[in-house]
Amino acid sequence: METPPRVTTDPDDPAYRLVTFTHHGEDCDGVLALLHTVTDKDRHAGDLTPHLMARQSDGAWSITYRLRADHRASYQLYPFRGQAPGTTRPDWLRVLDHARPDPYDREPRLPARDGRHPSSVLSLPEAPAQPYVRRREDVPRGRTQSLTVAGRRVDVHLPAGHRGGPHSVAVLLDGEMWGEVLSVGDTLDNLTADGAIPPTVTLLVHTMGPGRPDDLSCNPAFVDLLADRLLPWAATEFGATTDPADTVIAGQSAGGLTAAYAAFHRPDRFGNALSQSGSFWWPDGTEADAGSEWLTRQFATGERRAARFYVEVGLQEWMLLTQNRHLRDVLTARGYDLAYREFNGGHDYACWRGGLADGLAHLLGPDRSPERPE
Repeated sequence: METPPRVTTDPDDPAYRLVTFTHHGEDCDGVLALLHTVTDKDRHAGDLTPHLMARQSDGAWSITYRLRADHRASYQLYPFRGQAPGTTRPDWLRVLDHARPDPYDREPRLPARDGRHPSSVLSLPEAPAQPYVRRREDVPRGRTQSLTVAGRRVDVHLPAGHRGGPHSVAVLLDGEMWGEVLSVGDTLDNLTADGAIPPTVTLLVHTMGPGRPDDLSCNPAFVDLLADRLLPWAATEFGATTDPADTVIAGQSAGGLTAAYAAFHRPDRFGNALSQSGSFWWPDGTEADAGSEWLTRQFATGERRAARFYVEVGLQEWMLLTQNRHLRDVLTARGYDLAYREFNGGHDYACWRGGLADGLAHLLGPDRSPERPE
């Protein structure tokens, strides 16, 4: 019988669940389970053995994970012939190119880019709710158009019934992922319809090309381009606000680092920063606790900016968790308006898409207290 992931309560601790994934009906020599960030951690350690499924008496393959009841993760399965895949980067890229979603998954899948297969999503019962992620047919729809500004591709999402202004504005880095792949317009429309955010002009800036490492590394020229070219253009063309208190910049990973840097470097234009799994180890390439954490040090020693922050990081993100906690402690000590959250998941859009909605609602929503320049 085809079986979806089976979830049972851990008899030794009700705060955990036993999650069993099963693979049926394929002639293969083994199956590797890719549970986002969890499998990758062991790959970095050089051992994928804990994620190889076991062959059952009926010919199926299965594996059981013990996960806390609030865990959320995207996942895939990789049937293989011959030897199990290695842990080198080329080996891992081949796995990612061919891994597939679970044919028995329960939730809508997470789309992928670059020709890869979508991922299944596991959300255990106590994972944070994501009420704004899925498309709803009962809300007015905004519209998105693709444009080029200062040589940059920008997809602009306008709220339903857009007219006049000024409107709040959100700048989303890695916009080609959020727009073309993840359909973030549905999330924005849901937030607007429920009154969680005001009608907002959203600028989805494409940053995933070869220039990404340079753009998203505390680069003042890139942030100045956003502040001095993109935002004035959006004000003229779409009625986007020029008030930094109603302007959010959001990013993930290196984009999360850049969002926080934008609020540090140009608080006159970016009064709100939404950072998800920010790479605050930068610029030390070891991504270890001994890294320089340059931006955190700037916040610790520099003049306090008039900016607000929403920062979140996953408990499974072994390379980022400590550094995000350091930033939290510094921002708190310096008296910044900070909302900080740790979710039980990894470096994963399955988690980030819910966190993005929560962060926008916190920074732009009706209950906020915008910080004004002193």
